[in-house]
Amino acid sequence: MSEVIAWLRWSWRQLTSMRVAIFLLLALALAALPGSLIPQRAQSPEKVAEFLSSYPRLGPVLDWLGAFSVYTSVWFSAIYLLLFISLIGCILPRTRDLYRSLTSPPVRIPSRLSRFEAYRHVQTDDADALKTLEDRLSRRYRLTRFPDGISAERGYVKEIGNLLFHYALVGILIAFAWGQLATYRGQAIVIEGRGFANALVDYDSFESGAWFRESDLTPFSFTLDRFASAFAPSGRPEAFRADVTIRDTAPDGTPRERAEVITPNHPIEAGGAAITLSGNGFAPIVKVTDAKGKVSFNGPVPFIPKDATYTSRGVIKVPDVSAGLDQLGFSGVFLPAAAQQDGTWVSAHPTLLQPLLVLDVWRGNLGLDDGIPRNAFELHTEKLTQALGSDGTPVALQLTPGAKAELPGGLGTIEFVDLARFASFDVRSDPSLLWLLISTVTAISGLCISLFVPRRRMWVRAEHSGGITVIEAAALSRGDDAGLQAELDWLLAALPQPPTPAQED
Repeated sequence: MSEVIAWLRWSWRQLTSMRVAIFLLLALALAALPGSLIPQRAQSPEKVAEFLSSYPRLGPVLDWLGAFSVYTSVWFSAIYLLLFISLIGCILPRTRDLYRSLTSPPVRIPSRLSRFEAYRHVQTDDADALKTLEDRLSRRYRLTRFPDGISAERGYVKEIGNLLFHYALVGILIAFAWGQLATYRGQAIVIEGRGFANALVDYDSFESGAWFRESDLTPFSFTLDRFASAFAPSGRPEAFRADVTIRDTAPDGTPRERAEVITPNHPIEAGGAAITLSGNGFAPIVKVTDAKGKVSFNGPVPFIPKDATYTSRGVIKVPDVSAGLDQLGFSGVFLPAAAQQDGTWVSAHPTLLQPLLVLDVWRGNLGLDDGIPRNAFELHTEKLTQALGSDGTPVALQLTPGAKAELPGGLGTIEFVDLARFASFDVRSDPSLLWLLISTVTAISGLCISLFVPRRRMWVRAEHSGGITVIEAAALSRGDDAGLQAELDWLLAALPQPPTPAQED
């Protein structure tokens, strides 16, 4: 039993040592690397599925190891918890020792002051020189008066800063863990003139921590009144601006409505969440009439930009509103400044100079009635047949705003009615951000204090002989201290007249 206890004590001493804490901190940084190199299931489930299908052998192994959920994996949590325990186990004894030091008087005067490198041996005719030096020291030092001299010390704030840095590290770990558990973040695409409500059904993608509940979503909504962008002649973006109307609750609990402007570097706050402008693009307004003359689709469709010139891809999914007809799917590109390059349609500039909508046509079962959620920006063609022209080649419709075209095979018509803009917003609520900021600032402040505040001890001994007072003064610093001798000179400069070096025996 004693051997087990001894082993446990040894293990605890190792875990709470500074070298193990540094090792765990390095291990935590290395363990976080896969999270930035490998797609994470919480952020990009579709990319994880693509990775698994692309690497059928490696993918399942990484999945078993938790590489697709790094920050919630057992091994990452174990390192995180061990680091937390190590820091706490290291900090508490040092806090106790600091308290004992602060509540204890300075150490007694050493018997031989001349052995210290910073040393002065002078004499003065000031009979009350010791009192003068005591008054001088009391401005910067905590001291104790002994019958033969003074013992003074300062710089415990250096250890306080060191402990403050380590406590702040613990605060960062707690804040980070709290943020991972309680945060939520979602993305939504909003078309001009339309609105968004802070509800799960209005998000295009959404991720949250383990402690998140749908009831945590504070009610608010906003309408995208107008979106504007500006580009240089070279195509370089110069400005993006989203004018929105926010409807939320004021701090006093009353409903309010306010106009706000969101730009990429200036998010706004509503319902405790930060709303950031994260992207934008064009949304062609399309009207589709089926073979029986019924309007089966009429509305804007966001096309997502794929390059700096806004060559945008998108899909249109048209339900079968008339019995006996196939569902229709359109996939293609929208080009604000259409141009052909090596036989391929591209956009030459992000500004609307020559808008063109190029679409492929598909018919069959889109899976709209299966009750299975599907990506609105992808067209799964497994159960679809591509429409062909009279020459047997796939049809590629080319539509400009206001143009209308007949669909092949008598499937109906499609009309490019108008063009709208859309903006994509990132909505994030993280209650830990303020505490993370406070902890980080505290850690930096504590580190600066521990690095730049010296810890010093000074001793003064006085002997009176024949109207002459012989002063011995010495100083000691923990670590290198280039200003130690200057500090000793500052102390002796308090004497009413310049002291003279004492004669050696």
